[in-house]
Amino acid sequence: MRTMLVAGLAALLAGPACAQQPAPVRNDLQRHDLSIAGWETVQTRVDFAPGAVAPPHKHPGEEIIYVLKGTLEYTVAGKALQTLKAGEVLFIPYGTVHSARNTGSETASELATYVVEKGKPLVVPAK
Repeated sequence: MRTMLVAGLAALLAGPACAQQPAPVRNDLQRHDLSIAGWETVQTRVDFAPGAVAPPHKHPGEEIIYVLKGTLEYTVAGKALQTLKAGEVLFIPYGTVHSARNTGSETASELATYVVEKGKPLVVPAK
């Protein structure tokens, strides 16, 4: 398991306006090939400090989100703004641009499970 701080990526993707906002911290929990050739599942815990933002991005597959603690606000292309609290879930379809931010005053966390095409970058910046 490895922990990956995405502050540099967040600044790069979001540009100067968001460079001072804290970035989420990702901890990859597990990664496994699926029985469908060319596909894998990746499970990650993502911790958001107060004000942390995951800038607009997409994935080469589906993302299933379960909020573990705190309050997170999700912007998903084609949908109304969604605010989720601990115990609530969200499904992000393949290739859908989305972003997330912690709107609370304490750390918020999500369990993100991805079903994605193997060999492609897990996170792709939105253009």
